[in-house]
Amino acid sequence: MVITFRSRAAADVIMLGDNARQLLKLLGKAPDGQQGIVTVEQLPDAIARLEQAIEADRERARAIERADPDRDEREDTPTGMAAPVNLHQRGWPLLDLMQRSLAEKTPVTWGS
Repeated sequence: MVITFRSRAAADVIMLGDNARQLLKLLGKAPDGQQGIVTVEQLPDAIARLEQAIEADRERARAIERADPDRDEREDTPTGMAAPVNLHQRGWPLLDLMQRSLAEKTPVTWGS
């Protein structure tokens, strides 16, 4: 399933269902809802939650790198298109959409 986040302030952000549900849960929204809204009043809290989750995930990735600096050079480590996309990478487009929406005082909606 594909979920699209929309706002009049920026281009749509399209995500696969599992990834979108993970982000919706972080935002304090029902992850199983078929559609929903982050109101202008809810945007500051949603942005703060997502920023915190992105930073925590980025720090986790840094800790893994510090613990095993040669990890990327081993043959069993996926690279390129096979490499996993982390939350701190996946969350940026939605964070940008929400920040632009807050600046223009317009809500963010989502649906499949």
